[in-house]
Amino acid sequence: MVVDAALRERRERVFIVLASVFLGSMTLLNVVGITRFIQLGPLALAVGVLPYPLTFLCTDLICELYGRARANFLVSVGLGLNILILAVMTLGSVVPAVPPETMPPWQLLQLAEPVSLPNGDLASNQIELFQLIYATTSGAVFASMLAYIAAQYCDVQLFHFWKRLTRGKHLWLRNNFSTLISQLVDSVTVVLVTFGAVYWRGDMTFDTLLILVGSNYAFKALAALLDTLPLYLLVHRLRGYLQLGPDDYAVTLTDPMTPA
Repeated sequence: MVVDAALRERRERVFIVLASVFLGSMTLLNVVGITRFIQLGPLALAVGVLPYPLTFLCTDLICELYGRARANFLVSVGLGLNILILAVMTLGSVVPAVPPETMPPWQLLQLAEPVSLPNGDLASNQIELFQLIYATTSGAVFASMLAYIAAQYCDVQLFHFWKRLTRGKHLWLRNNFSTLISQLVDSVTVVLVTFGAVYWRGDMTFDTLLILVGSNYAFKALAALLDTLPLYLLVHRLRGYLQLGPDDYAVTLTDPMTPA
């Protein structure tokens, strides 16, 4: 299939937009992480979870429009970004800080009593703002990396498994089944890795752990079901915009990432 330069540019721009939403949502998860928990009805959620369902919508769109190879490529880029975030945060924690007397007043937080931090450290009288952020996000970043590897690759593989099984029909089935299973893997992994040490230290009850797993999965599962209609609308509009047939992908024969 011969694709002119203007159409190829259009297809690459759409891919960049989807990739940007995917990577931006994933970065928000890591940056804000468990810095705050919010109550949405009966659900107790880390604020970083809020944009995360968008990552699965983006991978499903890329799977449908660009193929498995492009989706796996994006997931691999996201993994590298996770590693970069963790490396920069670790470097910032290891490199010595300036003397306390030269720090801005807002950089040191005074504590009324010792506090056990999520990464296992104990803060006594005062703590640097960065160290507090590092303690609340570094474990979450590591946990999200493990969950990310398991869930995102699982989502891509399951999406194409259901697509082959249904011979390209029933988009709702491959969208929901792939996301619901991969979100369960993600929710269990990220909560257990993030709060496993806190639970074993006795600072968290098993019931609380179950509530966190259940709340995370319930929110993500609900978001997965609700994104079915937007997925159908976006696939319909984008197939026309990208000039794709029902079984076509937005890559050319010369594209090194031709879908497998």
